[in-house]
Amino acid sequence: MAMKKKPASKEKTSPAADRETEKALAKIAIRPSANAAAVIAEYGKPFGNHDINDLMDELVDSIDKVNAGDIQRCEGMLLGQAQALQSIFMNLSRRAINQEYLKNYETFLRLALKAQSQCRQTLETLSNIKNPPVVYAKQANISNGPQQVNNGVPSRTGEIEKQKNELLEHNDGSRLDTRATSATSGIDTALESVEAIDRA
Repeated sequence: MAMKKKPASKEKTSPAADRETEKALAKIAIRPSANAAAVIAEYGKPFGNHDINDLMDELVDSIDKVNAGDIQRCEGMLLGQAQALQSIFMNLSRRAINQEYLKNYETFLRLALKAQSQCRQTLETLSNIKNPPVVYAKQANISNGPQQVNNGVPSRTGEIEKQKNELLEHNDGSRLDTRATSATSGIDTALESVEAIDRA
């Protein structure tokens, strides 16, 4: 008579160990390198099956380089994406022109133009990374209602100076208008003031 093998009993783990495992998995689930590695493992099948831990190690190296200020890989990635989007645009454009029906033509062309727009935005992002725009920060006088914004030097209470009108003065302080007030002349004596008019 043959002896039956007893099934291997499952080892019971303590609730504390289960809790630690759950915490470790939660930490991994929110790590950027783990998230990206999971996506790359699924979409990177044309390059073969990848070990997710190796992918995570490569991604951590890339993240460390970016944190240190080396963004060459990011620049290369953007340029590669722009080239890929250009290929998508060309493919969809060629397929659109070969469509018989207007609806199909419109669908392919709309998708082609979306890829073209994404390509342009990717190149614009790359350009902004290579040549950051110069920003001049100035105070904006934006008012929503009866509000006054004074950009001058704030005056202290009691020290408000009366400003002089310097329009008629030269740099050295002498007045530009040097004429004295002239006396009235009696040249046009026949001209009289207008009399009161009778009105109804």
